[in-house]
Amino acid sequence: MQDTTFEELADLALNQTGQAFERSKTYLMEARLSSICRRESFSGLDDLAHCLKARPNPRFEQEVAAALTGKATRFFRDRATFEQVATRALPARLKQSTNGRLRIWCAGVATGQEAWSLAIRLSELAEQPIGKAQIEIIATEISSPALQTGQSGTYGHYAVQTGLSIDRLMTHFERQDTGDWTLKEDIRDAVTFKRHNLLENAAGLGQFDIILCRNVLSKMAPIMAKRAVENLTAQLLPGGFIFLGADENIAGLQTSLKPSRDMRNAWVPIDRDETAEEAA
Repeated sequence: MQDTTFEELADLALNQTGQAFERSKTYLMEARLSSICRRESFSGLDDLAHCLKARPNPRFEQEVAAALTGKATRFFRDRATFEQVATRALPARLKQSTNGRLRIWCAGVATGQEAWSLAIRLSELAEQPIGKAQIEIIATEISSPALQTGQSGTYGHYAVQTGLSIDRLMTHFERQDTGDWTLKEDIRDAVTFKRHNLLENAAGLGQFDIILCRNVLSKMAPIMAKRAVENLTAQLLPGGFIFLGADENIAGLQTSLKPSRDMRNAWVPIDRDETAEEAA
C-alpha cells in the first residue's frame, strides 16, 4: 500500500467516523476492506483509493468508512455493566418516571450482541418491579452489514459460545438447520435497530434514560470522541446515565460529563450530578 493511499483512507475514516488510524495499523485497513475489494474486483487498497478519487460517490465513501470501524464485540462483555444497568440504574430511573416507561440507547453496537445481552438480562427480571416497566431499547450502528447481522438476531456457533452460558443459549435461542442460532421472538421484539453515525446529531432518536456507548470512543481521535460525547449527552434525560467501556476514560476530553460516584463506568452530566447520584 502506498503512503498516499494510507493517508487518504485514514482521512476518510477520521472525517466520517472519527476513527484514528496509525501507520502501524495498515493490516487492519487491509483486513477490514478486503470484502469490498473482492466484491468490486479491486486489486488492492491502492486500486480502491484510486476509485474513490476518480469516481466520487458519497454512498460508497460512507460504506468504505463504515467498513473501517472495529466490529469486535461479544455477548455480555463486561458483565458488571449489565448488572448495574439492570439492577441499579434502571430502577433508579423508574422511581423518577411518571409513566413507567424507560428508554435505552445502545450506541455503536457493531453486530448487536450488546443490545441483545441487555434484552436477555432484563427478561430475567420479569418478576421484579423493573420487569413491569415498559422498556424500549434502541440499538444503532454505522455499518450496514453489521447492522443487518444485529437485526437478524442470528449468530454462528463461535459467537454464541463467546459470553453466553449454556442455560441462556438454550433458553433464549433456537438452533437453525444451518447450525446457526437465532434469538427467540420475545427477545427480538425488545430491540429496534437503526443506522446512525455518532458524529451526527441524534435528535431524531429522541431522549433516553440510559445510554451505552462502550468500546467505541477509545478508537476515535480525541476531538471526534468529544463531538460524539456531546451528541450522546444531548439525548440524555435529566438524571440519566451514560455507560462507557471498562477501559474507557473521557476525563481528558473536557466534556460536560463526570464519573458517577457509585457506578463503575457510568458518567453523568456535571450540572446534574447530585440529582443523578441521589436517585441511584
